[in-house]
Amino acid sequence: MSSDGDKLSSDEISRYARHIVLAEIGGPGQQKLKNSKVLVIGAGGLGAPVLQYLAAAGVGTIGIIDDDTVSLSNLQRQVIHRTADIGLAKTESAIAAIQEINPHVKTVSHDERLTADNAEHIIAGYDILIDGSDNFDTRYLAADTAERAKVPLVTGAVGRFDGSVTVLTPYETGPDGELLPGYRDLFPEPPPAGMVPTCVEAGVVGALTGVIGTLMAMEVIKLITGSGEPLIGRLLLYDGLSARFDTIRYKRPH
Repeated sequence: MSSDGDKLSSDEISRYARHIVLAEIGGPGQQKLKNSKVLVIGAGGLGAPVLQYLAAAGVGTIGIIDDDTVSLSNLQRQVIHRTADIGLAKTESAIAAIQEINPHVKTVSHDERLTADNAEHIIAGYDILIDGSDNFDTRYLAADTAERAKVPLVTGAVGRFDGSVTVLTPYETGPDGELLPGYRDLFPEPPPAGMVPTCVEAGVVGALTGVIGTLMAMEVIKLITGSGEPLIGRLLLYDGLSARFDTIRYKRPH
């Protein structure tokens, strides 16, 4: 993570007091949060809680990449946007909300879609990438680019009542000296077009995106502060209907 940046102000020390008293975070961890730069792909259902909690946590610089505008049907789950924001660019609406949550956070707007032409240039300026996109093309592009750039990737997905989260650092080695798994070790290739219905087609419970997005934000905070054990090599699955969590371990094939 970046080591530059101003020290925590007295206002920030008060704001983050509940973090600072945690032995796992403390003042040094909070300073790491302030010095970090994260990029969130998508200011939608998953991106909304990620952005809200990372802003509240004091991540110093938050970038948002999204080329969409706020629509009425978004508001059932994309809780960073308001009814009054309908028609605005999602980046504009989300940044306004972030500034209301925490004026100490610097925001960077990328009003465009992540593409093979711009991905490497955009991602290179950040310490961590968070993928809250809703399509396979973007997920694979984000994963491949993050791996080449050696940037940790936190990725999540939702559909109907189910969701999943994992963390990827495939350029690092595990305790056994082997390279850690990448996205394509978990999902070797995208499913055929039309096989997996979109949220528009199948629907999604709004609160589900809050569950998964908040878990994604938690993983980012752990990565930045060095707390706990991130979901590296583990896919966390959540079944909202049965209120059940399961974890699947995965690794690179030999």
